Amino acid sequence: MLYHDQLGRTVEISVPPQRIISVVPSQTELLYHLGATVQGITKFCVHPAAWFRSIPRVGGTKQLDLERIAALRPDLIIANKEENEKAQIEALAARFPVWVSDIHTLADACRMVTGLGDILQRQAAAQHIRQQIEEGFSRLQPLPMAAPAAYFIWREPWMVAGGDTFIHDMMARCGFRNVFADLPRYPAMGLAQLAASGCRLVLLSSEPYPFKEKHIAEIKAYLPDAEVLLVDGEMFSWYGSRLMFAPGYFDELITAVRATI
Repeated sequence: MLYHDQLGRTVEISVPPQRIISVVPSQTELLYHLGATVQGITKFCVHPAAWFRSIPRVGGTKQLDLERIAALRPDLIIANKEENEKAQIEALAARFPVWVSDIHTLADACRMVTGLGDILQRQAAAQHIRQQIEEGFSRLQPLPMAAPAAYFIWREPWMVAGGDTFIHDMMARCGFRNVFADLPRYPAMGLAQLAASGCRLVLLSSEPYPFKEKHIAEIKAYLPDAEVLLVDGEMFSWYGSRLMFAPGYFDELITAVRATI
């Protein structure tokens, strides 16, 4: 059957696919919750743990092992525009059906959930997951006064989430005003620039860079009056079924921030 992915590409897929390879961690976890059969994952697809231990790995999200993927004879590869390298995905698409997601907002993520549910013929499971996500976020109460905030994903160089990212959308839903919303993707951002931004809340993500307590002091040297917190990067950036649990995490985070800002 013919399907359209989130790039608007037409993809011919045997339904339901039986030999799926997922090269995006958050979508791998979604496939598990949808009850899919998966033959290959990346080394970063750590959830669920049982799949991480038992399913063949096909490299990293940015460095896929194309020949190992080919050896698994996939009838569907599930990828993402941002997380995977364009040239590698194009090479795979020349040989196999590749469905590519493009996620910037919660609405994009929800459409991805039900879109994959259709392809897998798991519509009821997908609709249940989407409903839980949407209901959870509908109950989320953001900060009454938006806090000027920055979200760091990397160090050496320091890099933040810009305004066209899924992380930005999650920040906004918490009432955190991204001070770098006018910048695209993940720009490098020196700490002196951060200090000049008016930021009062700094979020240090657990991934892809594993920020620790020791890095808080580096930020505090430039912004002594700002609140600096370590946060769960999966809750801010995993746009699959983990979104069912994100509102509960955000509730606790908003409460903690409200008490200090």
